[in-house]
Amino acid sequence: MKSAVVVGARGGIGAALVTALAEEGVAVRGFARSFAGADRIDLLDEDSIAAAAASLSAPPDLVFVATGLLHDGDRGPEKSMAALDPAWLARQYAVNAIGPALVAKYFLPRMPKTGRCVFAALSARVGSISDNRLGGWYGYRAAKAALNQLIRTIAVEERRRNDRSIVVGLHPGTVATALSKPFQAGVRADQLFMPDRAAVQLLDVIDGLKAPDSGKLFGWDGAEIAP
Repeated sequence: MKSAVVVGARGGIGAALVTALAEEGVAVRGFARSFAGADRIDLLDEDSIAAAAASLSAPPDLVFVATGLLHDGDRGPEKSMAALDPAWLARQYAVNAIGPALVAKYFLPRMPKTGRCVFAALSARVGSISDNRLGGWYGYRAAKAALNQLIRTIAVEERRRNDRSIVVGLHPGTVATALSKPFQAGVRADQLFMPDRAAVQLLDVIDGLKAPDSGKLFGWDGAEIAP
């Protein structure tokens, strides 16, 4: 891997990915909503995504979308149907599913047309329909399930452009970031990862991926997660 892009480079996992990639000698460029100029990406602003992709000077071997929305202010995961709110559901879909899909729309055509390259997006085990035994978290679950389906569909099309290209969703586990902070109390110490460790684990999974893995969802330990 010679060059990489990290979208969401200001977040806990995204920033750690930028650092880990740079330490491995990879030329990495980070994008974030809070960045200025050509380095700014807002997943709710398609024009900013298109402009960021157009600003790339060379095809990246890796594009990693390290973004996600689980809670915001007094809004959090729904515990019951009674808490469903259409505006909050729409925002969950916009950030967790539509945004990464738009990144793929503009960045995948900029990636190499031959040889191995990887487009990865942070997903979640709770987006697995077959693994849903507890219920709750309606918007986040549904948005991540939608993301997993988008990844699968994008992978099918991308294979026609480059048969060695890999498009995947990655579940990082529970990472000590702002996203998971309200929900860390019940997590075992050995299952709560610091961002730098999570970044290395995710990059190790990426290193082990093969072309037939495209379209799938993998956990931080490299195990495939059923849809």
